[in-house]
Amino acid sequence: MGSIYLADDTRLEGRQCALKEVEHDRTLPHDMARQAKEQFQREATVLARLDHPNLPKVSDYFTINDRDYLVMDYVPGKDLRTLMLSAKQAGTFLPEKDVLIWVGQISDALTYLHTQQPPILHRDIKPSNVKVTPSGLIKLVDFGLVKILAPGEVTITVLQGQGTALYTPLEQYGGDSGHTDIRSDIYALAATLYHLVTNQPPPNARDRFLRPDCLTKPKTINPSIHQHTEDAILWGLNLHPDARPMNVQAFWNALQGNLPSQVIPFNEQLTKDLLSASKSTPDRYIFWSAVALTLVGFLITLIR
Repeated sequence: MGSIYLADDTRLEGRQCALKEVEHDRTLPHDMARQAKEQFQREATVLARLDHPNLPKVSDYFTINDRDYLVMDYVPGKDLRTLMLSAKQAGTFLPEKDVLIWVGQISDALTYLHTQQPPILHRDIKPSNVKVTPSGLIKLVDFGLVKILAPGEVTITVLQGQGTALYTPLEQYGGDSGHTDIRSDIYALAATLYHLVTNQPPPNARDRFLRPDCLTKPKTINPSIHQHTEDAILWGLNLHPDARPMNVQAFWNALQGNLPSQVIPFNEQLTKDLLSASKSTPDRYIFWSAVALTLVGFLITLIR
């Protein structure tokens, strides 16, 4: 578990910083507790090397007894969840133009993270982890679930948790999350965008896997948004990673109306045709056999 404090830097007078305190699970076996501390030190070292205007700067880290501490820039302003809830209470929606400006800045930060060597995943993108400074600059905060995609370090995410369910892709469930990649952040970004433009979160991935029709299209809730915004959101929210944009830039291009023609993020007619085929006696056995094979293939992908 963790806490974040607003602190004064006693060596640099007048500077305020955010101090993140991390306490590891006391029930962990000795070896896993040691891995947790080593992991924290690796991540703190990597984060301290990052330099991007939409990311808070990590300036130091240290350990006192069983608790680790990360020193970061203090980011003033409100988070996007607070702004969204204010709009909801007023009976309106956040302006789509403003939301897309914010998402553009988040996309830039994620592209920077994903193109590091090795790539870095945030793994907990959500409205409350994005702040808008008084000058309008976006800051993607809270690297508590960060994952460094280093070969062979399969334990690096075992101790980190799974993120927030409403914004977490299906492949991130299950502990070690060995098959998460940059497309996992894209899912979380699409879920965050869905929430910001509709004032309600999307159903979690597990519910959608069991009930594929439970996801309401964004324009059904907020008809004022552009069609290409809805298309991009639904593309990013595909349950299978292979059906999502391959990188953040592709997702951002789709939000600007440049959705690749070969990609169909949400094909309602195809769904109707499949349902129709499932009711046809000659085709019923073929249909359900295909569905079963698809589900088996999907589950095999998840447990690899």
